[in-house]
Amino acid sequence: MTRPVVMLYVQNLLGIGHLRRAAAVARALANAGADVAFVSGGMPVPHLPLGGAKMVQLPPIRTEDGNFKVLLDETDTPIDDAFRDARRNRLLSLFEELRPAALITELFPFGRRQMRFELLPLLERARQAEWHPQVFSSMRDILVTKPRRDRNQEIVDTLNAYYDGALIHSDPDLIRLDRTFPMAAEITVEQHYTGYVVNADDIAVPETDPADTGEVLVSAGGGAVGDRFMPTVAGMIPELPLADRPWRLVTGHHMPKAALAEIEAAVPANAVIERSVPNLPELLAGAALSVSQAGYNTLLELLAARTRAVVVPYEGGVETEQRLRADLLADVGALEVVAEDALTAETLGAAMERARGRSRDAVPSVDLDGARKTAAFVMGRLGRT
Repeated sequence: MTRPVVMLYVQNLLGIGHLRRAAAVARALANAGADVAFVSGGMPVPHLPLGGAKMVQLPPIRTEDGNFKVLLDETDTPIDDAFRDARRNRLLSLFEELRPAALITELFPFGRRQMRFELLPLLERARQAEWHPQVFSSMRDILVTKPRRDRNQEIVDTLNAYYDGALIHSDPDLIRLDRTFPMAAEITVEQHYTGYVVNADDIAVPETDPADTGEVLVSAGGGAVGDRFMPTVAGMIPELPLADRPWRLVTGHHMPKAALAEIEAAVPANAVIERSVPNLPELLAGAALSVSQAGYNTLLELLAARTRAVVVPYEGGVETEQRLRADLLADVGALEVVAEDALTAETLGAAMERARGRSRDAVPSVDLDGARKTAAFVMGRLGRT
């Protein structure tokens, strides 16, 4: 029996969370027996584990800042209609070459509205395709709430017109779609909760608790929005609990150069700085304490590793999802939260002491099997269970 082809489209614009979560889904689909084309439209990221999936890189696009208004190409030039036309044509040609049994768009239509120039033509082509591919939206647990009803209606209309289902990477016992999308009841296609998607396939909880010997790990995801958080923490290290332990600061590949220079100038001698590491989940599992921002992937890896953690959610631009997710997990006893605008040595130190007092066994049970369950659902819809 031939392996079904799955075309998975993802566009990261600022951070790398969407890309890493989509990569975990791609690996799971490949493990489940699909030939996966991982179609990435963002800037390339090192150490992206795709397993048996194949990377297909479109001409890359990123956003200028957290307002997501201006899109730039790899030379930092604003994209124009000629660029859009070329990318759209490349995407449509790829669809014709692959003839996928399933098409998955990460976040769209719940987000990435800027990419309608290529995604609406792709969806229209999929709807007309004589082989009738299954079409799914793959989305995280929390959306950036849109206040305009017409924009939310556009999302609903697009989903109902072109899609066979929405794959919601969340545990419904923690948060459901209607918490951050007010028109969820008007969606007529299936809403399937997969559980949370953990980026690492196998995170082992150390048999020996690292509380007394492990390092302090400070991380900022991809680094694109960590330019305030990480230099601030770096300068506080001598005033914080565990100041005499080894500290490791993983800045992220996209940390701005000016911020990286601030970090390098601020850290004490017992701290090491790394731009990017291939084994961040392993480092999290072995840390005495993690201090990080609160992106989807980081928090799920912390839960899987049962790491004691303090998070400082990014709240710049229009972003609200990190704070809401962090607060939900704090409410069930998983971690400590310090608001970005309240970050001082005193507030962070107090939160670190509270986190140190937690038992690893106190981390709540949350469904973290979302990658495998997503693959099982898609393969089941393709008749390949």
